[in-house]
Amino acid sequence: MQVNPVLKPRIATPALIVLSAVTIAVAPTLMGLTAALTGSNLMVVPVGTAALILVATWTHRIRALRRWESATREKWRLLEGFRQAGVTTTEVTLLSVDEVQPTGTWTTIHWNRFDYVQPAWIEALAEPVWPGSVLLIKPDPRQIKPGAPWPSTYRISSDEVLAWAPLVRTRPLKQSS
Repeated sequence: MQVNPVLKPRIATPALIVLSAVTIAVAPTLMGLTAALTGSNLMVVPVGTAALILVATWTHRIRALRRWESATREKWRLLEGFRQAGVTTTEVTLLSVDEVQPTGTWTTIHWNRFDYVQPAWIEALAEPVWPGSVLLIKPDPRQIKPGAPWPSTYRISSDEVLAWAPLVRTRPLKQSS
C-alpha cells in the first residue's frame, strides 16, 4: 500500500496519550504493591515491557514526523529553485483527485495566484498525485490567454509539471515590509 506523502504523520493519538499516562501513573504503584505484598518483583517484566513498547512507539512516530518534515522542506526547496530559474511558473493546488485513469488523472485544481477553482486533466506523472499537493507548473499559453475566457477544463501535460510539494509549508512565509 502506498502512503500519501502529503499527509503529515500524527504523533499523539488520544489512546496513546491515555495509555502512556496510565502506565506512568500506575506502574510504580503496581510494582511497589507487588513487592510489598509478595516480597518479589513479579511485575517488573510486564511493566518494563509495556514501558519499552510505549517508548518505541513514541520514538517511531517522532522519527516519522521528522522524516516527513525534512522531505517536505526539500520538496519546497526544489520548488523554489524551479520558481527562481526564470521560467514563467504558477502554483496550483490539487483539491481533489476525481478519477484515476491509465493515461492521467481527472482532478479539481485551485489556481493559487488567481484564486480560481476548475477541473483539470493531468497526464500521468512519474509519481502519483494526491489531494493537498501543490504543483509548480509552466502555464500553457495556448490555453490561458490574456483577455480570453478560461478553458472549462485545463489540461496539464507531464512536461509542464516542474515540481510538487505538500500544501503544509514547513518554512516561514516571507514577511512584507
